[in-house]
Amino acid sequence: MIHNDREYQSLSEDELHMNEPQSEANAYTIRLELVDEPGELLRALHPIGANGGNLLSIYHERGHITPRGHIPVEIDLEATPKQYETIVDTLREEGINVIQAGTERYSESLTVLLSGDLVDTGLSDTLTRIRETTNVTIADFELSAPQGSEDISSGRLRLGIEEGKTEHTLSKVREIASEKDIRVIEPLSGGFA
Repeated sequence: MIHNDREYQSLSEDELHMNEPQSEANAYTIRLELVDEPGELLRALHPIGANGGNLLSIYHERGHITPRGHIPVEIDLEATPKQYETIVDTLREEGINVIQAGTERYSESLTVLLSGDLVDTGLSDTLTRIRETTNVTIADFELSAPQGSEDISSGRLRLGIEEGKTEHTLSKVREIASEKDIRVIEPLSGGFA
């Protein structure tokens, strides 16, 4: 179909881009620092949906404060490269403190089970140390403490990892768990989720 310039002028920006070839969506991670005020997380998430991104996971830990007194937030999302660039630019334009916005891709998933005194040994500290020492993203964590926080609990931890980093990640998880007397139940074969 042939369009002349006048026809293009009457089309909206969205209609013009509908005919462009779609780029393949990639997984990205954005690390933010948010002020501890109501609505800040929602304000940070809005540019993702508004610009066509698909939210994969959010790691938002109110109990952990950065040296500047802000809350660290890690967001994993899927977007085309153009959408991702627009999302990051919009976050910065709206005054949201973007600490890191790279093209880190977490192409593998690793699930481990943790068992022990997870709560009293500092669950928040355990998850933060795993995330920071392995450069993974915590995709999901489920805690089961049927007898309360005073007794043994278990947790299922699903990590997004970079390709080829399974053994390194497992080694660090084992090391941190050993320090806290937590048992790690690993997948039968590395890389399976």
